[in-house]
Amino acid sequence: MSQLVVPTMAEMTAKGETPEVLFWVGCSGSFDDRAKKITRTMAQLLTKAKVKFAVLGTEEACTGDPAKRAGNEFLFQMQAFTNIQVLNAYNVKKVVTTCPHCFNTLKNEYPELGGNYEVMHHTELLQILLNDGRLSVAGGKFKGKKITYHDACYLGRANDVYEAPRDLIAKLDSEFVEMKRSRAKGLCCGAGGAQMWKEPEKGNKDINIERTEDALEVSPDIIATGCPYCNTMLTDGVKNKNKEGQVKVFDLAELVAQASDL
Repeated sequence: MSQLVVPTMAEMTAKGETPEVLFWVGCSGSFDDRAKKITRTMAQLLTKAKVKFAVLGTEEACTGDPAKRAGNEFLFQMQAFTNIQVLNAYNVKKVVTTCPHCFNTLKNEYPELGGNYEVMHHTELLQILLNDGRLSVAGGKFKGKKITYHDACYLGRANDVYEAPRDLIAKLDSEFVEMKRSRAKGLCCGAGGAQMWKEPEKGNKDINIERTEDALEVSPDIIATGCPYCNTMLTDGVKNKNKEGQVKVFDLAELVAQASDL
């Protein structure tokens, strides 16, 4: 593929153009080395599908999710109002994000502060692009591979997005196997509620280890995720079990990209 060019909203607006969708990158997607790969992959998929998109770049700030979950409502509202001013100034209508925490906050908590947008998780947009023929996946890439999927809390239980991720996996020509705790009964990876940013409290077992054991129980080749937090926690869990040679953790965008020969 040719060099990836991702315009900012400022650049696009200066040209008098309007994007089809704003790609909200998020903190993990901007700063975490592993999550940055997911961000780049999603940008490549949007480019391949000829979706006219832009990012905010340096004008994007944290949505405020970690502050709110940690109990700092004041800081959350400061961060939210700053973002809403920027988004409204650009007259943003549609937003896509690879992070369920950003997704949930933008979709459900920004409206009461004056930020009303159509917000999509990247698995939902990828499902649409595949169904519309703007993206295609080649069969055989994952033939014989067993994939299990971990439901992110803020995607599944909080927003009832269960089908889009599974539909993407169904298109991959692989063997899909559910964990015993899945969908509405799925178990948190251990990073939600701002736990991502602190050490766990003392206990018998870390939550990410418990959840990784759920995944390993079904003997997968791949654990699919739709959240950068979950990706980190399950990757750490797989390493803890010394299984990184046998079991890989991928975001669904990366699996679609691999099957699209990106």
